[in-house]
Amino acid sequence: QVQLAESGGGLVQAGGSLRLSCAVSGRTFSSNAWFRQAPGKEREFVAAINWNGDSTTYADSVKGRFTISRDNAKNTVYLQMNSLKPEDTAVYHCARKRKYSGSYQLDNNYDYWGQGTQVTVSS
Repeated sequence: QVQLAESGGGLVQAGGSLRLSCAVSGRTFSSNAWFRQAPGKEREFVAAINWNGDSTTYADSVKGRFTISRDNAKNTVYLQMNSLKPEDTAVYHCARKRKYSGSYQLDNNYDYWGQGTQVTVSS
């Protein structure tokens, strides 16, 4: 059984930083991603990382501000978020990608999801 548990969300002023963590249990050597969903909006892709951490991809809206990383010894995936903007406000979820499932950006290619952590950026 795979479980993912996010932590690290909170309230921060615009321009500030937060680091989200996703603790993964079960089959841990998989690609993972962060998605976010703001009220009244569809879930959107944020960033993804392959199983050993040597390949990453980002949404254009966060490129240069967010960094995804992983520590397989700790079974944890991170999302470092800098220069936060009010439009980054959302519930952030981590997810595990199905093997050989294609695009990192499509949420249908992920089979396990965490409950999410709220990030609120005030202006």
